[in-house]
Amino acid sequence: MRNPKLAIAVTGLLVGLSGSNASFADQGDIIARVRAISIRPEVSASGTLATLGTSVNEASVPELDFTYMIRDHIGIETILGTSRHKVTSNAGSLGGLSVLPPTVTLQYHFNPQGRVRPYVGAGVNYSLFYNDKLTYGGEGVQVKRDSFGPALQIGVDIQVSKRIFVNLDLKKLWMRTDPTLGGASLGTLKIDPWVVGVGVGTKF
Repeated sequence: MRNPKLAIAVTGLLVGLSGSNASFADQGDIIARVRAISIRPEVSASGTLATLGTSVNEASVPELDFTYMIRDHIGIETILGTSRHKVTSNAGSLGGLSVLPPTVTLQYHFNPQGRVRPYVGAGVNYSLFYNDKLTYGGEGVQVKRDSFGPALQIGVDIQVSKRIFVNLDLKKLWMRTDPTLGGASLGTLKIDPWVVGVGVGTKF
């Protein structure tokens, strides 16, 4: 750069963002985050459900998660949270459905000692469907209670004080259920949501 003062300032900023901070992300640390998440289903359906144009509405809920750092760069994250969704169709509302999706991801943290700490993760989610109040034509609709599916994740922690950081997180989950009416299959409902989260965290 032609301006040495500007060059020094830019270099100092980059060093500050990526520099060492021993208070975070060491092996053995437990990192806790509280997020507000937006669950945005990417719905596809088959059978009668497809004919009805079945869809699942978005939901916004709080979420708690914990990451255990088994190495400086490698962590295991688990999330705690549940959501309730309205299920709609061309014939109107079909009712409500709650989902509890415990998810575990194995994460790689690119800059564990820096102030800006990106990570990626991959794992599995177990989705438990409960408190379902679905009806069609005046009859109750039954749903398969659970499913397993993969999970992918990308995010970043940005340190704002010695022990507090801001977190941005994006997950893709795959989940499905197979509703029946009077014992007859209505097809398969794939929910497969994107989960967008923003929150704060600290370590223990």
